[in-house]
Amino acid sequence: MCLANAQGGKIFIGIEDKDKTPPADQALNDELVNNTITRLRTLCFNVGLTCSTIETHKSGGQFFSIEVHATSKSLATTSDGKIFIRVGDQCQPARNEDIQRLVGEKNAFNWELHPTQFLVAEIPAHNLEWFSREIKSSKRVIHNIKDLSNIEIAEHYHLVDKNRLTNLGILWLGTPYQRSRLTYPLTIQYIVYDETENKVRKLDWHDQRLNPKDVLLDIEQKAIELTYFDEIPQGLFRKQIRHYDEKLIRELLINAIAHKDFTISGDIFIKVFKDRLEITNPGGLPLGINKSNILHSTNRRNPYLIRILHDLELMEGEGTGYNLMYEIASRDGKAFPLPETDFNTTRVIQSSEIQNEESIQLIEYIAGHFELSQKEFIVLGIVIRNGKISSVHLTEELQLSEEERIRSYVSKLVDHSILISRGVKKGREYLINPKLIADSKINIKPTLKIIEQPRLIALIEETLKLHSILSIQELFARLVDVPIEDIRKAVYKMIKHGTIAQEGGKKNRKYKMAKKK
Repeated sequence: MCLANAQGGKIFIGIEDKDKTPPADQALNDELVNNTITRLRTLCFNVGLTCSTIETHKSGGQFFSIEVHATSKSLATTSDGKIFIRVGDQCQPARNEDIQRLVGEKNAFNWELHPTQFLVAEIPAHNLEWFSREIKSSKRVIHNIKDLSNIEIAEHYHLVDKNRLTNLGILWLGTPYQRSRLTYPLTIQYIVYDETENKVRKLDWHDQRLNPKDVLLDIEQKAIELTYFDEIPQGLFRKQIRHYDEKLIRELLINAIAHKDFTISGDIFIKVFKDRLEITNPGGLPLGINKSNILHSTNRRNPYLIRILHDLELMEGEGTGYNLMYEIASRDGKAFPLPETDFNTTRVIQSSEIQNEESIQLIEYIAGHFELSQKEFIVLGIVIRNGKISSVHLTEELQLSEEERIRSYVSKLVDHSILISRGVKKGREYLINPKLIADSKINIKPTLKIIEQPRLIALIEETLKLHSILSIQELFARLVDVPIEDIRKAVYKMIKHGTIAQEGGKKNRKYKMAKKK
């Protein structure tokens, strides 16, 4: 049901969850296959199932697969009326608001392929030629598609259906009049605000003259405020850091266009403030995706539009856009983009502030001496921003469901002594190797955030000797930069070893040096 309520999928029968091949001696028969598909059909409604023949793996074991077709308009349910949805790689019962969104997603999914009243002969010939030329010049399109005629390419990308243009075809190939006849066409507003958040400049794209690619290029050309930059010292020179990196802007704009709900009235808003950029598009995040799993989950609201944008080399591969934005933010010393969503809108906020100038130089130094992957740059950005971070919190920042998966992100960094780890299991912490910082000769200010526990214990002892008796909050106020969690751990350890004593109740507890026996 989860697959049917999403975009379909396959279930392989005869291969265990953690294995990639069936057992070598496994033999199946047609009766088992028929009984399986019959049983499944009695357990669910509005689910289309197609069963394959028995297949033999090269290892000798047999298996078969069941293809689950996506439901086009109705909702897939259990035989007793329950509805399930897919959230990441998990199946969960649908709540009331999920059911409303699921119905909306079904309509949005069909919007692209819905045929219009306009015939192919009514569109300008040069529009069709332009689209074909763009596809044929793309490095992401295979030669078999490039060998097709102009009209065959349009049919391949679902712009044409039986000599009529689809909604998607109107969006890419239509005239301004034809685009204006779409129920909810692509419309965009660009608004600039001053320091007091008063409007000082506004542009809009409401005349429907341009296809999605030309709209994107026109915005990038006219939105000059997005090209502003800061300068930071770098040795004898100064380095320019854009408020919003060019690739990041394109990814944010493309996401807004690609995931716009074309069944909801509303413009895409690009709002530029003194300290941030906000991009809002109609429609909440696709079902099953939220800000806590957006790095690793995919769900295509407009799959055929997304495919065209990808093949025209306008966007990253599916599910990699936010990874790219996280990498850029890490390299530029800025906060990660923050998505906010409700039922009708999705907004992404990107701060322009450089949080740590030294981090930019440090990451550049590391990138110049080590070949790192995208996810390793993301980890570096997180660790540098926090000074040090526990494995539990790093797992949360990376939106990983299992702590074990963090190894693929940090193992190379630890092996090359870029990061050092302290502690074990859930108490493990990661921080930048101090020797690497020293070798980089970057003027990074020392901080107590990364102080080792034995030194912190000695510091707490000296503080208590000076001030006699203090609470944890009072210790925190005096030990600038030391995380309060580290202070608590050190104090509890000192209590356990009898180094300090405690007074007062739970809420007003204070600590002092223990009397020597």
